[in-house]
Amino acid sequence: MPSSHRLRIGRFSQSSQVYLITCVTQNRSPIFFDFYTAHTLMRSFRDTESHAYTWAYVIMPDHFHWLVQLGEETSLSDQVHFVKSSATRKIRNLSNSSLQIWQAGFHDRQLRKEDDLKAMARYVIANPVRAGLTNSVRNYSFWDAAWI
Repeated sequence: MPSSHRLRIGRFSQSSQVYLITCVTQNRSPIFFDFYTAHTLMRSFRDTESHAYTWAYVIMPDHFHWLVQLGEETSLSDQVHFVKSSATRKIRNLSNSSLQIWQAGFHDRQLRKEDDLKAMARYVIANPVRAGLTNSVRNYSFWDAAWI
């Protein structure tokens, strides 16, 4: 069974719950090295604000991490689908192509009550430093956190 199907076993959405989401580009293509495609994905995160609250995100060259809290009348799958499809539509319009952007599915981790939300957000936004893309998050353009 493909791993994307295994990720779906036991998954459920809970209102007001915080999740750490990871989505990967098709074939790990580094399309978000491009400023305009990364900025387009950033706008898609902001477009979810009426249904979910973004605590933090970081856009890496070939994937993103998103710390999100679900609203009352939305599901985890719906929110991820919205971000991925919104970004795909906008990027395709920008590049005038039918580029396949995403791998199917996503990885999620539900945060527990004892998890430190700020520590998790710091972990998320420090990804470019750990990956060697920059020496400081201040020098990396494609992240945001609610506390900044």
